[in-house]
Formats: sequence, C-alpha cells, structure tokens
Amino acid sequence: MNTLLSIGHGYSAQALARRLLPQGWRIIGTTRSPEGVAELAATGIEARLWPGEALPLGEATHLLTSVPPGAADPVLAAHGAQIAAAGLKWVGYLSTTAVYGHHEGAWVDETTPPAPSTPRGAARLKAEEAWGALDLPLHIFRLAGIYGPGRGPFEKVRDGSARRIVKPGQVFSRIHVEDIANVLEAALLRPSPGVYNVCDDDPASPETILGAAAEMLGLPPPPMVPYDQAEMTEMARSFYAENKRVRNDKIKAVLGVRLMYPTYREGLAAILAGG
Repeated sequence: MNTLLSIGHGYSAQALARRLLPQGWRIIGTTRSPEGVAELAATGIEARLWPGEALPLGEATHLLTSVPPGAADPVLAAHGAQIAAAGLKWVGYLSTTAVYGHHEGAWVDETTPPAPSTPRGAARLKAEEAWGALDLPLHIFRLAGIYGPGRGPFEKVRDGSARRIVKPGQVFSRIHVEDIANVLEAALLRPSPGVYNVCDDDPASPETILGAAAEMLGLPPPPMVPYDQAEMTEMARSFYAENKRVRNDKIKAVLGVRLMYPTYREGLAAILAGG
C-alpha cells in the first residue's frame, strides 16, 4: 500500500489528502495539538502528535513535509538520519518562491539563482539545501501565495475592512490550494525529482485582486491606500519587499499538470461558488 507520511499536515496537504484517500492511499498526518489530532482523524487521516510521538518512518513509502524552518529545519534536526535511511520512494518539500528574492517585476523560473531578500526566504533556501544534501528522491515545490476556500478576499471586502494597497508596478504570483494538490498528485504519480515552481499563469497586483473580488460581489471597490501610508503587519510588508513574476512551465512540461484555476479569475469564482 502507498503510505504518505505528511509532516505538518496543514491546508495544502489536506487538499492533497482529499484526492489520495479515495484512491486507496494510507495517509499518516502530524499536527502539533491534541485538538488537531481529533480534527485530522475525522477526515480519515491517521493522525499523530508531532513533536511528541515518534515519526513512523518505517511505515511510510512517501514523505511530504510542510513544516516551516526556524534556525534549522526541525524535521531534519530531529529525524534527518532516519529519513535518509528509510528507503522512501518519494520525498516532497513545500518551500516558497520567496527564495528568488526581488527581481523588479521580472520573470523568474527554476533556473534563476535563488537570492532571498527576506529572513523567511533565506530560511527556506537553507532548508532546501539541507534536504538536498541527503540522498533522497527529493521534489522541492516552491509555492507562490496560497489562496482558496477560507483564504480568499471576499470576507474582508464584504465587511468593509479591505484596502487596496497600491505600490506602483508591484505584482504577485498566486496559486489556488486545489492546484497545489493537483501538482503534488501529479508528482506522486509521475515522480521526477527536482525543483518546481507552483503558481498560476497570471501574476497580478493585489489591488487588482481585491477589485475583482468586489466586482464579483457587486460591491464598490475597496478604498485605495498608498503603500507608504498603509498599516500592515511585518509579515505582510515583507511580501511587498519583493516583486517578481514566476513562471510555471516546468510543472506542465515535466509533470503534465493542467491547472484547474489558471488565473485568479477562475480561482475567485470557484471560492465564491463554494468550490
């Protein structure tokens, strides 16, 4: 039986699980809280508490890790030797396009040398390198900004708290959570170790997305606020520190992926429709 050990079984991994469980996969997912164990178990996942319980590496054929790094990758720090010796058929690491850094709105692809400009991107690149130092069938997935059910712009537009923060020339690449699952499933079925950008076809400015969401709701567009006057968290501001367009040709050419939501328009419409 194919058995996926999903370490840090969160939003993206749960979308993948909904595809794999009906195909007969066994999925062991870890979470950090007893409440999370109960929630995962209710979805058909064999839930384990981690850190806390031992990772069942001897039972896994495939491994996916979504755990963010700190000073070092916590999964490798605790279990690197065991993972290297486990004889896994497939290993996936969810990283971020922040490893590319700032490119003044230019296009980047998997051949672009990483040059992170934020601590978050630097930590992810360090973790990628640590995983790459092991002899594993490693697939690194560099995810763009994730959105989907429960993580869309509609609630803020509805309640009037949305603001269109304008920084001229700024664009972001995005990916719907179901297309993350789409890419991961394709890589599991057609393994080809390497680095993959996971994003849609249409980088767009954040104010464009909010404007489109308001139009879909039949509401006035949110007010515009210049970037240098906007109140934001440090995490939110870090996203505006980088400006690039991310290419996704490799997931199509190598993994045979056909995106369900090739642009934000289809993705937002699906969220609004409850899909």
